Amino acid sequence: MEEQEDRIRTVFDDPNGFNVKHPLFSPWTLWFDSPATKGRNLPPTPLTSAAQSFPPTPGGVPPTPGGGSWMDDIKKVITFDSVEEFWGLYNNIVPPSMLPPKANYYLFREGIIPAWEDPANKDGGKWSIQLPKDKNREHINTMWMYTMLAAIGETFHPSPAPDSLITGVIVSTRPQFYRISIWTRAAPASSSTSITHFDPAVDSALTERIMAIGTHFKTSVLGYELNKKLLGGLSTEVEFQSHKESEKKSRGASKKLIV
Repeated sequence: MEEQEDRIRTVFDDPNGFNVKHPLFSPWTLWFDSPATKGRNLPPTPLTSAAQSFPPTPGGVPPTPGGGSWMDDIKKVITFDSVEEFWGLYNNIVPPSMLPPKANYYLFREGIIPAWEDPANKDGGKWSIQLPKDKNREHINTMWMYTMLAAIGETFHPSPAPDSLITGVIVSTRPQFYRISIWTRAAPASSSTSITHFDPAVDSALTERIMAIGTHFKTSVLGYELNKKLLGGLSTEVEFQSHKESEKKSRGASKKLIV
């Protein structure tokens, strides 16, 4: 017992070292929107005025009935740049399993607005998976936590930011399913018919990097076997689609990469 007590160290042994933060490679900002917050007298988002020039839809979300920009409803929760601040945030927000339908958390690099039209996102795309609520209510919180950790920990790439393709991650709740998405700043031409001029060698290298992100997302983050098929009912596979292709959904666009 005496030997064990001698080995125990507390904050009083090193008060300065105990308070040292563990910095992230880059700062991140959490955003949130929900039908439950629309029209409330909440503090304005600092970037709202700058974002008014953007079209009103982020990633295909329809504009708010009755007019107004989507940026009028999304709220900036906090920007953080350390491991400790992330856990302080994570432990004090409502988990996805308890959010109302049509609510969204957006975790993006500082300075990037979670909208297709942001310069960092406009040429990119997203990996996403859709999961039925009734089968995944007990797992969605862990999946979202691991997705955020992979993003801020820069584990989607062998070489992290500033070379990272990741701009942000999103979890969305809908009446019957959850959706988790990984947004990238670039998309290979093979996933978008709207790109007509490209270097095959460059596109091949980018496709390889994009596929590596999807593989890591499916196996290391979500915990699925690489060859496991998830399609059925409300489920989707882990799929990548460029934002430009997503805009064409109403016209039957279907170009996707799947892991």
